[in-house]
Amino acid sequence: MRRYGFTALLALAAGAMLIHAAEAADGVSFRGKTVTMVIPTTPAGSTDLAARLIAKGLSKFLPGEPTVVASNVPEGHGVAALNFLAQQAKPDGLTVTISGNSQVDPVTYRQPQARYDPRQFTIIGGMGVGDNVMIIRADALPRLTDKSQKPVAMGSVAGQPRSGMQMTLWGTKYLGWNTRWVVGYPGSTDLMLALERGEIDMTSFPRGYVIDKLKDAKQFKILYLDGLDKDAPKSGRADADNAPLFTDAMKGKVKDPKMLAAYDYWRASKVFKWLALPPKTPDAIRDTYRAAFAAMLVDPDFKKNAEDTLESFTVLSGEKTMELIEKLSETSDEAIETTKALMKEQGLGVDKKS
Repeated sequence: MRRYGFTALLALAAGAMLIHAAEAADGVSFRGKTVTMVIPTTPAGSTDLAARLIAKGLSKFLPGEPTVVASNVPEGHGVAALNFLAQQAKPDGLTVTISGNSQVDPVTYRQPQARYDPRQFTIIGGMGVGDNVMIIRADALPRLTDKSQKPVAMGSVAGQPRSGMQMTLWGTKYLGWNTRWVVGYPGSTDLMLALERGEIDMTSFPRGYVIDKLKDAKQFKILYLDGLDKDAPKSGRADADNAPLFTDAMKGKVKDPKMLAAYDYWRASKVFKWLALPPKTPDAIRDTYRAAFAAMLVDPDFKKNAEDTLESFTVLSGEKTMELIEKLSETSDEAIETTKALMKEQGLGVDKKS
């Protein structure tokens, strides 16, 4: 049975009545207005699916029942979308985003072209979306640890590889994996098709994303769960739920202090989604959104659709979401530079397929 953190949902909803009373006095209403949900990824991936489901819920529970439209802005690994939210969107409640931990990662937002600081956004809440699996084509598996053979092609999105994909950085460095990176894919759907076609041999997805995908054991094998969220809900897919933990395979492997700091940086990169408004959004609007978010999460229609769309998640309060953002943001420049050097060592650093 899938677990959705409904105890946390009920706790949020219990406080929602008081928030609703407070926002009613402030007269916040979106009647007759259109809210734009900015999504910093391509369509059909986990962030996009979560965003569109949440957009429906916000439309139902925000005062005045506004129209909520989705706008995908994946350029620059989501940097363009969050630059817009930080620099151009008015703090009037009519622009909102749901983003992933990739957009919080300092390697992404400390780039020169990034004009946002995730700690400055007005946080509504978030969702923990479990852990990641590393999946490989069965015909490529013998080559993974045999460097006399053709390297296994590891597929990645453009820019900073996602948290689960970074297992390959450490597996290649410390577990003797024989790999080469193929980067530049827009999102999960593109990576799945590339894996099915044999264009790449291996990649990583959220565990929930592959519940009903890539299940032919003669073609695909789950190598590892990343092990970053040991309390993550099970998916119901046996080979994913019972896969060995990558963090267990790595125990005792990293000795150098600089490399260990970089490895700890990766281990802090737990996968989560965060729902936010532009910086300096008034408290009344923030609280109105938090109330709508809480009401949405216990709505029977939302829960039914979530079971089909999101597969598994746990609820994060605004405060908990902010804690995760701040923890990742505290990563030292040295740990980031060490990680970049490791990526460069493995041929990463360009945003084109190779």
